[in-house]
Amino acid sequence: MDRRSFMRSALAAGAAVAALPRFAAAARTAPLPPMTVYKSASCGCCHNWVEHARTSGFTVKTIDTEDLPNVKRELGVPSSLQSCHTVVVGNYLIEGHVPAADVKRMLTEKPAIRGIAVPGMPIGAPGMEQGPVSGYQKYDVIAFTAQGRTSVFARH
Repeated sequence: MDRRSFMRSALAAGAAVAALPRFAAAARTAPLPPMTVYKSASCGCCHNWVEHARTSGFTVKTIDTEDLPNVKRELGVPSSLQSCHTVVVGNYLIEGHVPAADVKRMLTEKPAIRGIAVPGMPIGAPGMEQGPVSGYQKYDVIAFTAQGRTSVFARH
């Protein structure tokens, strides 16, 4: 191979390699599925969680309802995992103050579960921030199946 052919070959390979990061970035920025959040109209922390989801890149539709227990029952949220709002995103449920990063991880990994939940309303979880971090509570994000099996999905 002469020098000119070698240079053309090297330039072509370099262009292909240079295109890889752009391709990888495009794959990482695939659009997130829209969310539907069922919540009470008067719930301030639910509003805060919706803003957390929006600033994390989700398109969010909210449905205010005063019949949340029935919504949760119809969707299949285990009573032991319930919180103040319920979210449908793709084929999954999100219950309560789950960090958007955990939702994105679930959507990327596609585990064989019905959803993830943060039971109760732990101080410091997204939407439950209360000023200084001094009041932060440790909490788990719990994965649950349609059959009611649970496991820890993430710890915070």
